[in-house]
Amino acid sequence: MSVEVPFYYGLGSRYSYLAATQLEKIERETSCCFEWLPLQSGELIRRANQGLSPFSGAPVSGQYDWDFRQRDAKAWARYYGVPYQEPHAFRIDPADLARACWVAEGQGKLKEMTVLIFRAIFVENRVVSRDLLGALARELGMDAQAFLDSIDGEETASKHEGVLRRAISDGVFGVPSFVVGGEMFWGNDRLPLVKHALLREGEA
Repeated sequence: MSVEVPFYYGLGSRYSYLAATQLEKIERETSCCFEWLPLQSGELIRRANQGLSPFSGAPVSGQYDWDFRQRDAKAWARYYGVPYQEPHAFRIDPADLARACWVAEGQGKLKEMTVLIFRAIFVENRVVSRDLLGALARELGMDAQAFLDSIDGEETASKHEGVLRRAISDGVFGVPSFVVGGEMFWGNDRLPLVKHALLREGEA
């Protein structure tokens, strides 16, 4: 029986994008199934840290220095053999990216929308705006205006809020994060541990 693994991620997160490129491979190797759970990572971090964020103000340590994170992300992309560009510009409410995926989920296209958004941000280096989200919706065969209207809908906001609360309940404090057998793993660099935990689950 396939193990379902919650995958919490942010659409503007370098490491969420990088981790996402490896999930199909891990699914093949472990027979697991990842549950894609997009959320606004900044809001998650604030809630998990009583309103504080390591990304506000000067870096609290070297690992949060922007130059280091850029170099690190590029190194991981080379290691994985995937394309990577530093994000260009965000002219949108960060929550809209996660909500766009939840609107797409209503038509069974959450993962497809996620992949298109990741590609636009981290491969094509496009400006992130509502116009872009509408264009991606059209690419998936959806009505762009209806799609954009739904981003602001109460049902969409409720879905997103539910995922934020679920993440906090699972002990998640950042993205990407995974939960295997009740144990939370945070970070793209924890993927080997995620795979190891899944293989152990399979043996059990």
